[in-house]
Amino acid sequence: MADLDIVIRNGTVATAADVMRCDVGIRDGRIVTLADKLPAGDREFDAGGKFVLPGGIDSHCHIEQLSSSGVVCADDFYSGSVSAAFGGTTTIIPFAAQHHGQSLREVVKNYHACADPKAVIDYAFHLIISDPDEQVMGQELPALIEDGYSSFKVYMTYDALRLDDHQMLQVFEVARRHGAMVMVHAENHDMIRWLTDRLLGGGYRQPKYHAVSHPRVGEGEATHRAICLAELVDVPMLIVHVSTGEAIDEIRRAQNRGLKIYGETCPQYLFLTAADLDLPGAEGAMMCCSPPPRDEAAHAAVWQGLANGTFQVFSSDHAPYRHDETGKLASGPDPSFHQIANGVPGIELRLPLLFSAGVQGGRIDLNQFVALTATNAAKLYGLYPRKGTIAVGSDADIAIWDPEKKFTVEYELLHDHVGYTPYTGQEIRGWPETVLSRGRVVIHDGTLQVERGSGAFLPCAKPEAAQPLGKLVPEMHPEKNFGAEL
Repeated sequence: MADLDIVIRNGTVATAADVMRCDVGIRDGRIVTLADKLPAGDREFDAGGKFVLPGGIDSHCHIEQLSSSGVVCADDFYSGSVSAAFGGTTTIIPFAAQHHGQSLREVVKNYHACADPKAVIDYAFHLIISDPDEQVMGQELPALIEDGYSSFKVYMTYDALRLDDHQMLQVFEVARRHGAMVMVHAENHDMIRWLTDRLLGGGYRQPKYHAVSHPRVGEGEATHRAICLAELVDVPMLIVHVSTGEAIDEIRRAQNRGLKIYGETCPQYLFLTAADLDLPGAEGAMMCCSPPPRDEAAHAAVWQGLANGTFQVFSSDHAPYRHDETGKLASGPDPSFHQIANGVPGIELRLPLLFSAGVQGGRIDLNQFVALTATNAAKLYGLYPRKGTIAVGSDADIAIWDPEKKFTVEYELLHDHVGYTPYTGQEIRGWPETVLSRGRVVIHDGTLQVERGSGAFLPCAKPEAAQPLGKLVPEMHPEKNFGAEL
């Protein structure tokens, strides 16, 4: 094999299925050979004693997004993608978020205007559907699915975003008819609203009460209800950022019944607890996200779900709000818990945290790590096998990991624009020292080596799990009812 642009030698190559010792040959941005003792390339990397892994896919992150409360993320597509790359991620899938009254097509155009000139790694977009009117459901959404925006998120809570059950069924119907994947933020809105009213009425307003106002049972109930709606329409669905054993149990039961229900969790549900919100003054606002961090028992349930396959995806849910008047404290220096922008940063530490505590900690193996952080997302969102694996013909999206590099997390080591990390003090063992995207060396020797805007947009194919199953006409075939008994 001659004329290789890059050869990665002597490493331990891992995919979701295999671990092997071989060289990796790259030409024109793609992997062209996996073999022992490849001939010289124009550029070479010695990966002896290191892991050669697929670049990560962060399939749930918020970048340069206006929240429903009017707060803008601290990271734009340059800082967000740079931070992701330093952490071993080579593809991001943030959200093009629709707010009420907006054309979905115009929303997508606006997000491209932000991303195209700035991103340093490849990217796709999920859609957020908050206003499923006739124009959106009948024309814009079906057309966008065909154009490569084959996944979208809906909310069961937040006043400005939530859909009722009837609206969710309408969205599910479009997803089923056109072969798309639906993501659901599952929390019971009225439970949260009722508890919030009671807490504020009693004078309980500190950040720590954010966790109290988002009960476990509310996440479990909403997860169950979303699964019932998905079963009625027979549509694949992923429950995002799962934090509780109650929700995990609902997902597992659905999977055991053969339903196409998938689960995602995030670092905050393994490394933070509700106690982290109980800091002096408004400091606890830095840890507020929804669902909130829980406790050690929830951590154990999440680890079990990662190990036993209940969760298919481990994402960051990077929601980068600064701890100042532009972000967490937009409502004032001493906000009530319900006024705090929801979300925590984590796009750069997602992979190292899971590698260190999961692989090095013996909770998951290397193949599971690759599946959870890259391969499964590529499959669920229509990017596989171009992304998410190391195989001949795949994009050369690769991270070379030093499994023994040790450090203690400090914000000064990171590259986002948030100003803090909730994971300060975490001990990490393992870090990606060299990162390639489409054969371009993006990160090496601790430096960024590509220009802004050099990332590419990725139209997403319809994922295998969401291929259309025929015309949806329940009124003509009520006896089928798409998986549910009448």
